[in-house]
Amino acid sequence: MTTTRAESLDDARAEELISGFDKLRVLVVGDAFLDEYLYGDALRVSPEAPVPVVHVESETTVLGGAGNVARNLVALGAGCHFCGTVGRDASGDRVLALLADLGVDPGGVVAIEGRPTTHKTRVVARRQQIVRVDRETDDELSADATAAVLARIGTLLPASDAVIVEDYAKGLLSRELGRALMRGAADAGVPVFVDPKRTLEPFPGAALVKPNLAEAEAISGLRASGPGGIEAVGRELQKLAGGADIAITQGGRGITLFEGSAPGVYVPTLRQEVFDVQGAGDTIIATLTLALQAGASLWEATVLANAAASVVVRKAGTATANRSELRAALPAVRDAARASAGTAETSNRGGKAS
Repeated sequence: MTTTRAESLDDARAEELISGFDKLRVLVVGDAFLDEYLYGDALRVSPEAPVPVVHVESETTVLGGAGNVARNLVALGAGCHFCGTVGRDASGDRVLALLADLGVDPGGVVAIEGRPTTHKTRVVARRQQIVRVDRETDDELSADATAAVLARIGTLLPASDAVIVEDYAKGLLSRELGRALMRGAADAGVPVFVDPKRTLEPFPGAALVKPNLAEAEAISGLRASGPGGIEAVGRELQKLAGGADIAITQGGRGITLFEGSAPGVYVPTLRQEVFDVQGAGDTIIATLTLALQAGASLWEATVLANAAASVVVRKAGTATANRSELRAALPAVRDAARASAGTAETSNRGGKAS
C-alpha cells in the first residue's frame, strides 16, 4: 500500500489549521482514570520476596483514559466538555478536582455510590516501570446511572462542535448508552469520533473510527498479516462502522487511513527514539478531531496527529502536546509523510492501554 496523496500541508496551511483549534469545543465521553505515578530508586532486593525495594522520592497524579483526551484538547487550545463516571471515593474527588484545574467543568461527571473510580498506580524506578496496580471495575452501569449520564450528554451536546467517544471497556459505553449518544449527536448535527476498545456495535453513524492495530484486528476478526493484509482489516471495519472513515494507528510506524471507497493510504511518521508510548492514542484522537473540524483533509489531520504523538512519546507517563510543540515537531514529520512509499508496516505498539 502506498501513499497516494500529495497535499503539501505547508507552513501557512498548517498554521491556518492549528490556529483554528481554539475556536472549537469538543465533548469527550468516556472512561476517566486517575493515573498515579510513584517515582524512586531501586537499590536492593526485598528480604521478604525476590522483588525490588523502591524508595519513593516523588509522586504525582494526572487524568488518564478519556481524561487524557481532555488534557490534550485543552493543551491544543480547544474548549472541552467532559462526560463520564467516577465513584464516590477519594480517587473520584481527585478526578473532579483535576478536571476543574484543567478548566473543564466537572458537572458532566456522574458520581456513583459503591462503584470504584478507575485508579492506576505505577511504580517507576530508574525510568523503568516496576509494577502497575489497578483498582477498577468493568461492570456495566445501572439503568439509573446510564440515564444520568445520558442526561448530562444531552445538556452538553448543543454546545459542542464534535464528540470524542473514548472507550476503555470499563462499563460506561454500553450498547444502550452508545446508541442513545449516537442518536442524540445525529439529531444535533454533531459529528462523533470513536476510539474503540472491543466493538463498534454501539456507535453507528460515527464520522471516524480510530483503533490501534491490535484493536482493529480484534474488532474485525481479521489479521493484518493474513490474506488481504491491512486493507482487508480496514474494509471490514468500514463495513462494521457503517461506512465511517478509519484511521488505524501503528505505533511508531504511523497510521493507515481508509476514506470512503478510495484505496487505503499509509501515512508514516518520523522514526525516533520512543521514551513512553502511554497516552499517544489519546493525543492522536484529540488532534485528528480538532484538525478535521478546523477544515483539514484526513491526510492533513493525520500528519498533524503524527506530529503531536511524536511529542508525547518523548515524555514520561500520561502526557500531552501543546500547539507550540506541535508546530516545532511538524516539519520533520511532514517530510517523513511526503517521502513515504511502499508497503504499510504494522505494529501493535503505541495503542490504548486498559
